[in-house]
Amino acid sequence: MKRTLVVGATPNPDRYSYMATEMLSSYGHEVVAFGIRKGSIGLNPIVNEWPSNEDFDTITLYINPGMQVNYETMILALKPKRVIFNPGTENDVFANLLKQEGIMPVEACTLVMLRTQQY
Repeated sequence: MKRTLVVGATPNPDRYSYMATEMLSSYGHEVVAFGIRKGSIGLNPIVNEWPSNEDFDTITLYINPGMQVNYETMILALKPKRVIFNPGTENDVFANLLKQEGIMPVEACTLVMLRTQQY
């Protein structure tokens, strides 16, 4: 199982970050949901403080490129194996920076990856 950080988590069940957090959990992945709003997604609390000094296989992004700038350094410091840019979060500049650091950028939908067993 791949320990995953969901960046842009929200307690709004209509949002894709909410759906991804639930689906990741249902597929047996350990999930840390990070967002600016307090709340929870199923049994997962939404943490409002950046989870530094933790190990993640995957970080999946649900924040736009303008917001990503605020988290680039912190994401790089976590040294995940990959960062998933979900639709609407694509960012060539950040993707190239990740590649330079040996982190694989993936432009894909986490929900589709899970459903098609590509996660």
